[in-house]
Amino acid sequence: MKQILQNLGNGETSVVEAPAPQLLAGTVMIASSVSLVSAGTERMLVEFGRASLLSKARQQPQRVAMVLNKVKTDGLLTTIEAVRSKLSEPIALGYCNVGRVIEVGAGVAGLAIGDRVVSNGPHAEVVRVAATLCAKIPDNVNDESAVFTVVAAIGLQGIRLAKPSLGEVFSVTGVGLIGLLTVQLLRAHGCSVLAIDFDESRLDLARQFGATTCNPGRGEDPVAAGLAASRGRGVDGVILTASTASSDPVTQAAQMSRKRGRIILVGVTGLELNRADFYEKELSFQVSCSYGPGRYDPAYEQGGHDYPLAFVRWTEQRNFEAVLDMLAAGQLHTQPLVTHRFALDEAGLAYDALAEQRQALGMLLQYPTAPQRPPTRVIALATAARFDPQRPVLGFMGAGNYASRILIPAFKAAGAQFHTIVASGGISAVIHGDKAGFCAASSDIDAMLEVSAINAVAIVTRHDSHARFASRALAAGKHVFVEKPVAIDLPGLSALQAAYAAAHENRAGPQLMVGFNRRFSPQVQKIKALLQTVAEPKSFIMTMNAGAIAPNHWTQDQAVGGGRIVGEACHFIDLMRFLAGSPIVSIQARRMGNSPGLAVTEDKASITLGFEDGSFGTILYLANGSASFPKERIEVFAAGRILQLDNFRKLTGYGWPGFRKLNLWRQDKGQNACAKAFLQAIEQGVPAIAPDEIFEVARVTLDVAEQLRRQ
Repeated sequence: MKQILQNLGNGETSVVEAPAPQLLAGTVMIASSVSLVSAGTERMLVEFGRASLLSKARQQPQRVAMVLNKVKTDGLLTTIEAVRSKLSEPIALGYCNVGRVIEVGAGVAGLAIGDRVVSNGPHAEVVRVAATLCAKIPDNVNDESAVFTVVAAIGLQGIRLAKPSLGEVFSVTGVGLIGLLTVQLLRAHGCSVLAIDFDESRLDLARQFGATTCNPGRGEDPVAAGLAASRGRGVDGVILTASTASSDPVTQAAQMSRKRGRIILVGVTGLELNRADFYEKELSFQVSCSYGPGRYDPAYEQGGHDYPLAFVRWTEQRNFEAVLDMLAAGQLHTQPLVTHRFALDEAGLAYDALAEQRQALGMLLQYPTAPQRPPTRVIALATAARFDPQRPVLGFMGAGNYASRILIPAFKAAGAQFHTIVASGGISAVIHGDKAGFCAASSDIDAMLEVSAINAVAIVTRHDSHARFASRALAAGKHVFVEKPVAIDLPGLSALQAAYAAAHENRAGPQLMVGFNRRFSPQVQKIKALLQTVAEPKSFIMTMNAGAIAPNHWTQDQAVGGGRIVGEACHFIDLMRFLAGSPIVSIQARRMGNSPGLAVTEDKASITLGFEDGSFGTILYLANGSASFPKERIEVFAAGRILQLDNFRKLTGYGWPGFRKLNLWRQDKGQNACAKAFLQAIEQGVPAIAPDEIFEVARVTLDVAEQLRRQ
């Protein structure tokens, strides 16, 4: 299938060939017939991509602050690489799609193959969308009208927040695509509407839809126009659908509003508010979030958990349905908004027109006739390579940030032979597979495991799939590198241990390794060498200044990410086990107590481990610290001597004969050495990490998490 991508680094728009996405539970697959280019959002992305690096920085000052903090903690070179990698990664464009359902996932009700639907899918020939983000199109609504549903729902959600009533007067500031749809929706509510914009052609359309207009570019005063439209009383509400850095729209909205009027921000404007304007009139100001309740809620958008209608009347999906009903009733007119039509292969011309023609509104992308069956889920990226079967030939499961920015480059530097990269959405596999030199991209893990040329796999998917995929790969006779954690629960760990034992029954079976890279970093290797000269027990303090992440982030979800202790603190449990060189015999864990107003999470905890040789250590995993403090600090006390490692850049020895410091120009957490160790383990038949240690650390980590959750 073909899909449109945008490069944020240089602004280039491209149409790429990609595998069709993998169908998941709760989702449907749609063969696209038409999609709508969002004149506001997508123009902003194109202009951002084409801007200079300095201009990008000026547009996102908060990102600049984050970059500067990263320089302080991780070093300049590491930060530069991270920024370049982020800007060079293309993003999928589009969120207004119409097509026919060609596959239905498990658990989906109310949708069937052949249904014509709208969705928030991207510009692609085939899209995978959660069922809660689709709505069936009435028979009397054509595709070109239906494709405006999602952008209309954005305006509709702003209107719902404003709660207009029959006879009220509203102003709509900025009558681009969403603004013109908002004008019509307000008119359908029985409201009088004043449309404000600098573009006379857009105001002409607003007048066709029944609005009075004001053009500040011609010297007309928006505040005076608002007062005139409301018989001098002030407008009842203002919907801001403009896109500007200026705060003038908000100021004018406040000045034209009646006492206790409502102002809703749907677009993007400056927000330098005058307190007096709002205070004296007791104005309400609210920012509208996209197309309705459910937006950005993983449980709704990914898990398919709908909100009960009795308590949440209007969700994203139900807003889509409301817009479609208005289209079917002839109360919403979209054909006057269509300014351009392009074939999918002409996407480059479409985005040039979007950037250069400010009057462009409804830009439609038209797709070839919908296929009768889904396109292939495996595509070739390069001419078939000749692989040396005596050396590791690698398949990659997962193409997210960590896989693409860290692990794939690490394995490439180690000399791995790349065969197939798999991502369930398909497009990420193409982006990163092409860049790294894979010969195939896929969205089908089963197909990849059946490729006989592949003798090793790297699993870098979401945590809940690690144990399952590792077990399947071992059963297929593949060597396995699984990014931590190896499992997020005891049943998964037990199943993996059984799969490993079965693979090694009566023969030398495949290697299993977990991505505990920190034990392979050069400074940790130096610490290990120094500690081997000390016969007595050691004590460790490992401080992880992990930083806060949202409680609803997938890594915090115990069923998906396993929680941050299982998903991240396992690194340091393994590191302490490696440095102690002795089995773990005792575990004590305590998390921070609950506090009013703060979400209950386990990512502020103390973990104390005791070792068979008498050593002990404490891991402080803390999400409540400052980003300016080192993210990872390791301290070792032994035989009257101390070692301190900050952020895998600065290692200092206190009291060590012949050793004072080992500092690096750039951070090195051992990822390259870890990848190399896995490849060597395959070639030499000797595990890089003893399997007993892998399973010991996994069980200890799960025990720690269980202790914290019982508190």
